[in-house]
Amino acid sequence: MSKFWSRTAREAEPYVPGEQPSDVNVIKLNTNENPFPPSPLALEAMEQSINADLKKYPSPTADRLKAVIAEREGVDVNKVFVGNGSDEVLAFAFQAFFDPNEAIKMPEITYSFYPVYANLYDIPFQQIPLQNDLSIDVEGLKRSVGGVIFPNPNAPTGLALSRVEVESIVAHNPNQVVIVDEAYVEFGAESAISLTKQYPNLLVTKTLSKSHALAGLRVGYAIGDVALIEGLERIKNSFNSYTINRVSLAGAEAALADEPYYDETLQAIVKTREWVTHDLEQLGFWVAESKANFLFVKPNGIGAETLYQQLKARGVYIRYFNKPGLEGYVRISIGTDDEMKRLIDIIQALIS
Repeated sequence: MSKFWSRTAREAEPYVPGEQPSDVNVIKLNTNENPFPPSPLALEAMEQSINADLKKYPSPTADRLKAVIAEREGVDVNKVFVGNGSDEVLAFAFQAFFDPNEAIKMPEITYSFYPVYANLYDIPFQQIPLQNDLSIDVEGLKRSVGGVIFPNPNAPTGLALSRVEVESIVAHNPNQVVIVDEAYVEFGAESAISLTKQYPNLLVTKTLSKSHALAGLRVGYAIGDVALIEGLERIKNSFNSYTINRVSLAGAEAALADEPYYDETLQAIVKTREWVTHDLEQLGFWVAESKANFLFVKPNGIGAETLYQQLKARGVYIRYFNKPGLEGYVRISIGTDDEMKRLIDIIQALIS
C-alpha cells in the first residue's frame, strides 16, 4: 500500500480473473472462452481496418455497430448502448442507475465483479442466497430499495431462469432498474430483450466475448428504454467518449452479421456440453443443468481443490473458487471435443 493512494484505491477489493497461463500447450478451461475461432468474415474485416485511418479517432457514437445490433435484437437503434466489453457497460450502469444510499440486490453466488463495482462506487448491497437447488431466488430479488442485478444464466452455476421468472422480478421492482446480464444467454437460455419494450426499468447487457469468440476484442452492449440508454451515454461521455477502437468496431459489425457461422459453433458447443455432462455424471460427479458454455461440477471421490490442483499439474486449467459456498465445486469451460476427452481421461485416472 502506498501513501500516495487515494481512499478509493486503498479500500478497493479488485476482481480476480481466472489464471492466464503463458504456456500455449496447456488446455485452458478456466475462463469460459469460446473454443472456436471468430468468424472468418470478422477476421477479414479487422485485417482490412488496420490501415492509415488508425491515425483518426474512432466513432464516438458507434452508429454503424448500433444499427447492426438493433437489427439483430429487433429493437430501435436509440435503445442500444455499446461499450468496451460488457464489464465496462456494467460499470457504467452501476454509476448511472444505483445510488450510494440505497441497497441493491444480487444473488449471493454470482459473477464476482458485481460486489467489486458496488464497493468501488460505495453502493450498499444485499446478497440473496440461492435456493437449495442452486437456482436464483426469484422472490428474494423482488421489492428492492435500490435496484437489482443478476446474470441469466447465472455464473458460476450455469443455471437459467425462464423469461417469465425474469419478468416477475422486473415487474416487482417498478421504480428501480433491473439489470439482467446475458453474457451466456446464447448457449441455451431465454433472452429478456423482448421485455425491454414494455418495461422501462429493464436493462439487458450482452457481450461478444463468449458466443462470438471475441473475448480479446472487448465489445459489449446494452438494450433498454431510451431514458436508460441516455443515462449510460451521460456516464460514458463523462469518462471516455472513444471507448471502442476502429478495429473492434469493424470486427464486431462483421461478427454480428455472420449468423450462420455462429449458429453452427454454438450448436457444436451445446452438443459437447451434453456429452461431457453425461460422462462426468457416469463418474459419479454432480453437474448443474447448464445453459452456458461451462459446467458447474461437484466432484465425487476427489476434493474440488485437489481436482483443480491435480489437473493443473497435468496441464489442464479449470476454475476453483476458494469461497464460502463454492469450496466443494469447480467450474469447467467447454473446450473442443479433443480437449474435453483429455479432461475426462485424466479425471478417470485420478479417481480410479
